[in-house]
Amino acid sequence: MRSTRLASASAARSPASPASPPASPPHGKAELKGSTILSNPRLWGPPPTQAPNRYVAVSTVTQGGKLIDSYETRFGVRDIKFDPDKGVIVNGEQIPLRGVNNHHDLGALGAAFNARAAERQLEILRDMGTNAVRMSHNPPAPELLELTDRMGFLVMDEVFDSWEKKKTPHDFHLIFPDWHEADARAMLRRDRNHPSIIIWSIGNEVGEQYDGEAGAKIGRELVAIAHQEDPTRPATSAMNYAKADMLLPTTVDVISLNYQGAGIRGIVGQYPAFRAKFPDKLILSTESASALSSRGEYMFPVAGAISGPVRPWSGGNPDTHQVSAYEMHAADFGSSPDRVWAADDQNPYVAGEFVWTGFDYLGEPTPYYTSRSSYSGILDLAGFPKDRFWLYQARWRPDLKFAHILPHWTWPDRVGQITPVHVFSSADEAELFVNGKSQGKVKKRDYEYRFRWDYVVYEPGEVKVVTWKKGQPWVTETIRTVGEAAKLSLTADRSAIADDGRDLSFVTLKVLDKDGNVVPAAKQDISFSIEGPGEIIATDNGNPTDLTAFPSKERKAFNGLALVIVKAKPGEKGRVTVRASAPGLTAAQAVISTNATVR
Repeated sequence: MRSTRLASASAARSPASPASPPASPPHGKAELKGSTILSNPRLWGPPPTQAPNRYVAVSTVTQGGKLIDSYETRFGVRDIKFDPDKGVIVNGEQIPLRGVNNHHDLGALGAAFNARAAERQLEILRDMGTNAVRMSHNPPAPELLELTDRMGFLVMDEVFDSWEKKKTPHDFHLIFPDWHEADARAMLRRDRNHPSIIIWSIGNEVGEQYDGEAGAKIGRELVAIAHQEDPTRPATSAMNYAKADMLLPTTVDVISLNYQGAGIRGIVGQYPAFRAKFPDKLILSTESASALSSRGEYMFPVAGAISGPVRPWSGGNPDTHQVSAYEMHAADFGSSPDRVWAADDQNPYVAGEFVWTGFDYLGEPTPYYTSRSSYSGILDLAGFPKDRFWLYQARWRPDLKFAHILPHWTWPDRVGQITPVHVFSSADEAELFVNGKSQGKVKKRDYEYRFRWDYVVYEPGEVKVVTWKKGQPWVTETIRTVGEAAKLSLTADRSAIADDGRDLSFVTLKVLDKDGNVVPAAKQDISFSIEGPGEIIATDNGNPTDLTAFPSKERKAFNGLALVIVKAKPGEKGRVTVRASAPGLTAAQAVISTNATVR
């Protein structure tokens, strides 16, 4: 016999299902259908205004009154509406999609899933203000969906990156005719109980966009499969080429545009055209920006435009293969965040965006193809924020009081030269001071998202910005010229980890001057070592051009920072000491305890 009972994720129990458990003959089958009512359920919804409450359905199999098997299915209760004018409505609240795309790899750890590494990524993204994740471009690890459920992220779950038309010689197009239905149904059935998933994506930038009726036929088939398996959620396909008068957009429930909203190269933004053609369909940006930068690498002169492609000595350095961190350059098909937001704000019916990408990822190193990783992340491969992090934080967390000044102010070779200063903040007015001398007060105009002073002349000392919002003082921030590298520091994100061999501690190394300030251009050779029941499994520094093997315990700092990732030896408890040293600098250490009771 099989029965089902319900419990909330916080262990408060609810009434058992009224369905009568059926008896099944040996080697036979029996189907159970039943329903129950949850009175005044705690709703699942995205923080910070809602809570990701969940319940558990427990299915049991008994024989002669003896428990043979049981299975727990976590789920959430929530109401999602897709309004073409207001966007995504969750439990009656309009929630702008502040999302990112992420590839499946976890940086220095590679492609194999690790729950703590994925959780760390989500924690960092949440601090930036992210509330949504697009799984690009294949079904995710189920453990990742467990995290998005628990942490309250909205999810676009995606199944295919190609249909019958190939992108590469050995991609899914080879088996699509035989396997697309089985694979789509498998993903939908596996994932449909996850409350974090709000929409299915059946394709990404497929070649069938411009294939007329032949492409539309496949789109209709895949949307029909999604509706059969789950009639509660809409289905979409991310389009980077299809125009409003083509057939593929007619097959989907939601219009999802990659880069076309803000416009690609010289092509004007396509939001108004799709809005006119499909006034009853919600419109969102499944890939926005694809801005490019290297953490802490600032290049001069600085362009006056708000967005442009990376070119030699205009955003990009062909000698070092780094991209300027002023955050105004993008892939040829992309845009800076500033241009994206201007398009969104001029078309307020747009439901939001999924930025390309949250984190740098292995491969696709546009524009320098000898590098190891992408340049598109808001955070680098090690998880260290680029300046763009604070630009998004100002947009997505407008009540957070901060002002982020860039670039750093340690330029011994630039004395007397123009060194533009930008400030990222949700304030609407700011005044900049260099060594006490005002550089002028700036007020943001419509569709402006940063403060900039383009003609500041560098001199060592202090840069201070004073900001106001709605006429009231907001926040004051100061940066200073720092001294030469003198010492190292190590800081673990968690000082205690489980002894299961899977839990991780991410330890940040900083190169500091004698006063404890990060030396912004430091690139010293660092040696890591470890004592106790732990292992160093990888090191990184976020430098896309560094081809040193990830397991190496020797790593150069990149602009003042490096990362070492530590796990416990399975089943061994105790004190783990991580040490870092560099020639001529004071060494550092961090202590981590391993314990079976941590998680």
